[in-house]
Amino acid sequence: MTPLGTVDGVRAFVDSALDAVRATLDDHVTQAMAELPAAGTDYRNLWGSLGDQYLGGKNLRPSLTLAAYAGLGGEDPEAVVPVAAAMEMLHTAMLVHDDILDGDEVRRGRPNVAGTRRRALAGSRLSPEQVESHVLSAALLGGDLALASSYDLISRAKLPAHHRIACLDLVTRAIRTTIAGELLDMYGDMVAPEEANSLLVAELKTATYSCIVPLLAGAQLAGADPTMVGHLEKLGASLGLSFQLVDDDLGVFGDPAVTGKSVLSDLRSGKRTELLRLGFQQADDAGQALLAAAVGNPDLDETWAERVREVLVESGARDRALRVARQHARIARRVASERIPAPLSGYLVDLIDSLEDRPS
Repeated sequence: MTPLGTVDGVRAFVDSALDAVRATLDDHVTQAMAELPAAGTDYRNLWGSLGDQYLGGKNLRPSLTLAAYAGLGGEDPEAVVPVAAAMEMLHTAMLVHDDILDGDEVRRGRPNVAGTRRRALAGSRLSPEQVESHVLSAALLGGDLALASSYDLISRAKLPAHHRIACLDLVTRAIRTTIAGELLDMYGDMVAPEEANSLLVAELKTATYSCIVPLLAGAQLAGADPTMVGHLEKLGASLGLSFQLVDDDLGVFGDPAVTGKSVLSDLRSGKRTELLRLGFQQADDAGQALLAAAVGNPDLDETWAERVREVLVESGARDRALRVARQHARIARRVASERIPAPLSGYLVDLIDSLEDRPS
């Protein structure tokens, strides 16, 4: 057995505990599907579509929780697995609701909750308006179930009361911060693209719930001191920003067969990412005119998208956005190397490297 006090030991702990996280999520969904038989098939199916959402993901959030716990001295998988599962269920909720806001019905190459409901209604006698109402209702309510589940998994965990309360507070922090970021994101079309505060949106919308809160949850369970919590907070913020900037790049330049999501939806919605902010800022007059005509056009097709990509590359916007991503990855790597004790530091440096160069 690999000693836990090594990078390989932390990695082995995370890999093994992720299997338990998945089993915990499966059990949670299975039990929920059976708890209200009077609610009928639609209720069970909604839970089933939620269960399908955490298939094929990167497991970033539960992995960070498990690694922080094991890397800071925790040794009991039963103590941390429910909290790590809650981090993944929280992520599921955020994805379901984010897809509503973005109008997406595919996630990880498969129909999401909204897309699953639309498929179920194919050939029904409902009017188009009724179908849209059904689809929206399924996604809204499904995301709400996932949010409630993130609390439920922690509240039922066999943990000392102070750990449960602290982790529940972290979930609340994650939800509130993400909503603040989503509001800035969705209301971004009220300002010119080049004036959008896209890095603040990324920090609020992604970094807190994806990196900071999972790390702090694991640290809480391991009994980390306030100084270590501060270091993990700084690391998580930079890691989350780097992660989101790369994700934004993949949302325009990625391969849908690999990423499992559209490379048109961000452009069609006119999402104020750092990539597009820099494009509007750095493009010449002709490039800006093309971006103004194409970005935010709900009917944008691949031909126009390719012209947008050319502007983003030729203006230097893509290179600059990726440089910012690398800068934040370097900050996270430096904090891990200089402030986080081994073996957690080694695990986190390896993770940062893999996320910086990921294809999806």
